[in-house]
Amino acid sequence: MNKKALNRVLGLATAAILLSACAVGPDFKSPDNTLPQQWRTTTAQLSSNDVEKEWWKLFNDSSLTDLVSRALEGNADVRIAALRVAQSRAQLKGATGSRWPNVNASGAYSRERQSENGVNTRVIGLIAPPAQRDQIISVLSEPFDVYQAGVDAAWELDLWSRVRRSIESADAALQASGEDLHDAQLSLAAEVVRTYLELRGVQEQLRIATSDVELSTDLVELTSYRVKGGLVDELDLSTQRARLSDTRANIPTLQQRETQIRSALALLLNVEPGALDAQLATSSGSLSLPTTVAGGVPSEVARRRPDIRRAEAKLHAATAEIGVAVADLYPRITLTGDFVQQSLRASDLSEWGSRQWSIGPSISVPIFDGSRRRSVVEIRKLQQQEAAVNYQRTVLRAWHEIENALSAYTAEQQRNQELAAALASSRDAYDIARVRYSHGLVNYLVELDAHRTLLQVERAYAESTTQVGTQLVAIYKSLGG
Repeated sequence: MNKKALNRVLGLATAAILLSACAVGPDFKSPDNTLPQQWRTTTAQLSSNDVEKEWWKLFNDSSLTDLVSRALEGNADVRIAALRVAQSRAQLKGATGSRWPNVNASGAYSRERQSENGVNTRVIGLIAPPAQRDQIISVLSEPFDVYQAGVDAAWELDLWSRVRRSIESADAALQASGEDLHDAQLSLAAEVVRTYLELRGVQEQLRIATSDVELSTDLVELTSYRVKGGLVDELDLSTQRARLSDTRANIPTLQQRETQIRSALALLLNVEPGALDAQLATSSGSLSLPTTVAGGVPSEVARRRPDIRRAEAKLHAATAEIGVAVADLYPRITLTGDFVQQSLRASDLSEWGSRQWSIGPSISVPIFDGSRRRSVVEIRKLQQQEAAVNYQRTVLRAWHEIENALSAYTAEQQRNQELAAALASSRDAYDIARVRYSHGLVNYLVELDAHRTLLQVERAYAESTTQVGTQLVAIYKSLGG
C-alpha cells in the first residue's frame, strides 16, 4: 500500500473539513482521491483501459447477459432506490422554489351580522345622539354581504445564504441518493453474475458426478465379469459397488444446491420460484473468462465507486447544512405585499375604489432562544466531521477491497493453471491404469487410486474455475464497474 498517497488523501480531506467548517459561504470542494499507482503493474494483468460499463458481457454468455438486464429492470431493491432518487429530486425542487417569491391568490364571500350588544354598540352609544341610538344599532345589526378578492406575496431576502445553502444541501442529498441507486445496481449485477457462475459450477460438479456414476457402473459390470472368470475375488466387486453408491450419494446434494441457486437467481430477478428453471437447466457452453482486467486509471477509481461518491455527497450536504444553521443566527428579512378588492356588493367588487393594499418589509430578529440556534450550529459541525471521517474510512476501505480482490484473483488464476495441468496428467494416468487393469496387467488398487485422483482433480479444477470467475466479479465490483 502506498502510504504516502494515503497520508496525502487523509490530510487533504481533513483540511477540507476544517476549511468548510470555518467558511460557510464558499462552495464545497471535494478532497483529493488519488489511489495507489501500484495497481497498474499488478500480477492480475490489470490494464489501464477504461472499465467496461457492462463488464458482465465479457463472459460471452447470452443467458448471463439476459439475466443481468432483467434483474436491473425488475429487482425490488433497485426499484426502491430509484423511487428514493425521485423523492430526493422532488425535495430539491421544493428547496429551489424557496428562492422565488411566494404568491397566493384569495377570494372570499361571507354573510355577516353585527351584534346589537357587542363592542360596536358601546362605540355607537358614545358618539350617537341618545334619540337615534337604537335606530342606528338596529340598522347596523342588519345582515349584509362582504365580497373580497386579492393577491398577496412574500419574498425572503437571502442575505445570509440560508436559502442557497438549503438548495445546495438538497442537491447533495439528491446526488447521494443517486449513488445509492448506482450502488444497488452494481451490487445487484455482481450478485447475479456471482450466483450464475456458482450455478454453472454446481452444474459442472453434477456433470462430473454423473459421469463418474456412469464410469463406476461400467467398472462394476467389468469387475463382475472378472469375478465370474476367476480373475478377481468378491472383495474387488464389493469395493466397486461401494464406490458407486458413494458417488450416487453426492448427486442429490448437488441437485439440491442447484435448486437453491436457481431460486436465489429468481429472487434477484423478482420472479416466482421455478420461473428460470427452463432457461438455467443446461449451460450455454459459451461462458469464458477474460484474461485481462480493464481497471482504468487508479486515480479515477474514486470517481467510479458509488460508495465513495455517496460519502462525498453526504459530506457536501453536511457542509451546506452548517451554512443553513449559521444563517438562522442572523435576522430574517421578508418583503411582503397584498392587494385586495373588497365591497359589500358583487357589482362593486371590480371598481377601483374598492381597492386596499399594503407593502413593506418585515424583519425577524433572534434575540433569545436559550442557545437553541447555536446548539444546532454545533450539531451540524459535528455531523460534518462525522461525514468527513466516514468519507476517509470509505476511501481507505475501497483501497483494501481492490487490493484484496486483485490478490485473490491472481492467486486463484495461478492455482487454476496448476490444476489444469494436474487434470491433464491425471486423465492420462487414469487412462493408462484403466487399460492395464482391463488387461490384467495391474491390480485393482492401481486403477482405483488413479480414478480417485482424477475425480479429486476434476472437482478441484471445476471449483477453482468458478472461484476465478467470482474473484473477477469482486474485482469489477471493487473498481466500481
